[in-house]
Amino acid sequence: MLKIDQELVDAMVAHARADHPDEACGVIAGPEGSEDPQRFIPMINAERSPTFYRFDSAEQLSVWREMDRRDEEPVVIYHSHTATEAYPSRTDISYAGEPGAHYVLVSTRDPETAEIRSYRIVDGTVTEEEIEIRS
Repeated sequence: MLKIDQELVDAMVAHARADHPDEACGVIAGPEGSEDPQRFIPMINAERSPTFYRFDSAEQLSVWREMDRRDEEPVVIYHSHTATEAYPSRTDISYAGEPGAHYVLVSTRDPETAEIRSYRIVDGTVTEEEIEIRS
């Protein structure tokens, strides 16, 4: 189960809405081994695409180095889907390289409501998990 603060959920949704119609992406870092997402890090979708995302490699290197310096890890890796449900695509699954992370998808296909779902993706296997949003 992903336990996450409402303000972090709101930040992911706001980023997804701001980048719409392109997919948004980013990370929420937390202390190593804690499973506690704390530091919101919006990133650039290097593809600038409504159907695909990819972290900018230089930005990703910088973000991961900063997490290392701060004894953090990527607790949440998030991105948005702009026209489909919040379920990982085959491409999303193939690029899921952090087996300990929660992969959160935010669908912005409905302008009134954001659909938010969380998954574990390990060795190509997708498992949906509950989200507990803390106020």
